[in-house]
Amino acid sequence: MSLLLALDSPIHEIGEQLFWVHMTQHEILMLVSAPLLVLSRPLIPFLYAFSPSARQRLAVISHTRAFSAVWRSVSAPVSAWLISALALWLWHAPWLFARAIENDWIHGAQHATFFVTALLFWWPLANGAPVMGYGGALVYVFTTAVHTSILGALLTFARTPWYAPYVNTAPLWNLTALEDQQLGGLIMWIPAGTLLLAAFLILLVKWMKQSQERWQYTRMAQLSGLPVGNVK
Repeated sequence: MSLLLALDSPIHEIGEQLFWVHMTQHEILMLVSAPLLVLSRPLIPFLYAFSPSARQRLAVISHTRAFSAVWRSVSAPVSAWLISALALWLWHAPWLFARAIENDWIHGAQHATFFVTALLFWWPLANGAPVMGYGGALVYVFTTAVHTSILGALLTFARTPWYAPYVNTAPLWNLTALEDQQLGGLIMWIPAGTLLLAAFLILLVKWMKQSQERWQYTRMAQLSGLPVGNVK
């Protein structure tokens, strides 16, 4: 539903005239649709959309060394963090963002990039937090909140509009291009930051729960006279 809201609703068309609506669309893709899709683990149902022969070919490809090596590389926490951050900052470069507004193909590539890199970003958290460690996961989310907040602040406090296409369209909605950009910056900064903060707090609670369980196991082992190292 969130994908339909972002890509097949009036939000998409209005986003070509208002930067803040466009920003809302991107945040839905990256902070709502992507994590929900990762958490739903849709891979097996998705595969059944293909014919048996196609599923078999995909299974063969997925088990090749080359595919496994590439997947391990791009889905590793550091790689996923860097790829998602790079995509976010590059696409908000004024010249590239303007091209996306003016060209439907580039616009589609922008949305696909945001969505796919967001899937990569959320994957280690949904499937590998214990491997990364909850401490690492907290750093992972916190640093993302920091750099996205910096970009949001730059957009909010800019003295001139960054994106030329909105100079002519924002006034149609009784906003100047700069006011429109400031609203978009605030959306990236505060609501998006709040969602990342929520993810941070969820991970923190899980970490505290894990630490408490380990302490309880250790305490039980000590009371029963078992070596602590034997308790997992």
